[in-house]
Amino acid sequence: MAKPPRLDEFQRIARFFAPLAGPGALGLTDDVALIDGPRGTQYVLKTDAIVAGVHFFPSDPPRQVAQKLLRVNLSDLAAKGAEPVGYLLTTALTAAHDETWLKQFSAGLAADQQAFGIVLLGGDSVRTDGATTLSVTAIGRIGKGTAPLRSGARAGDTLYMSGTLGDAALGLLVLKRKSVVRGKAHREFLADRYRLPQPRLDLGRRLIGLASAAMDVSDGLVADLGHLCAASKVAAVLETARLPLSAAVRAALSADPSLLETILTGGDDYEILFTAPASARKKLARLPVTEIGRIERGRRITVLDGGGELMTLTKAGYRHF
Repeated sequence: MAKPPRLDEFQRIARFFAPLAGPGALGLTDDVALIDGPRGTQYVLKTDAIVAGVHFFPSDPPRQVAQKLLRVNLSDLAAKGAEPVGYLLTTALTAAHDETWLKQFSAGLAADQQAFGIVLLGGDSVRTDGATTLSVTAIGRIGKGTAPLRSGARAGDTLYMSGTLGDAALGLLVLKRKSVVRGKAHREFLADRYRLPQPRLDLGRRLIGLASAAMDVSDGLVADLGHLCAASKVAAVLETARLPLSAAVRAALSADPSLLETILTGGDDYEILFTAPASARKKLARLPVTEIGRIERGRRITVLDGGGELMTLTKAGYRHF
């Protein structure tokens, strides 16, 4: 008898964990949970883990590892327009992580606590003989009912994103020495974008009341757009000619056009992907965001190349399983 197909990350969540979820969990179909707080507020909760050899290199500076850990969680708070409050930290470290490593790691946390106005509230520390695993549960605060969820997109909305796309994906290639990126400045810029995400907290707060749906780009633009559309029960058209690209990515793409798929499906950009109705267009024109497509009726994600022709991708984005 043939084995049943292996469940992917999201099928596992839907089958085994979604039935356990409470009202604030949003059916485990969003990036966050929302719990009512005092005086018309809600707490926004988010947990993300990073694993050595998967999300960071074991040789990466401990300070940068700490900052990436905190920032990937703050990025989800940013996508909901939340004000950071505090975080819980869990570390599973090997015996090789001595006091020198911990001093540098905690210094990275301290620097970002000051930069982003967040404090440590507790957590746990255990030993492992396997891969180093680090997890943060970030807590933010927002006005009740104001967070733009994945499920809010509607046909007729415009699709936008912050920042630039593909920097982290090409940065990972640089760090793996698999990149065609030329020029030391470009290589350093891309590697830095992979190692140190920039959570768009200020922008996220300015999107409240404008964005109909929002999430951050962590698993790849096409994959994350698929998650947003699935939650909203809509289709999307993504126009690659409109994508905001850094000078480093443009140079790499010019040298190797096949990198476009990596740019579309690579993860770790941690930019905000969101939709908004036509009524928000004038106000959004004043913000550092780029229109990249539109939302339509249906369930399909259509990706158009620079000439407006349909693109066929070999994958949508990163999957853990």
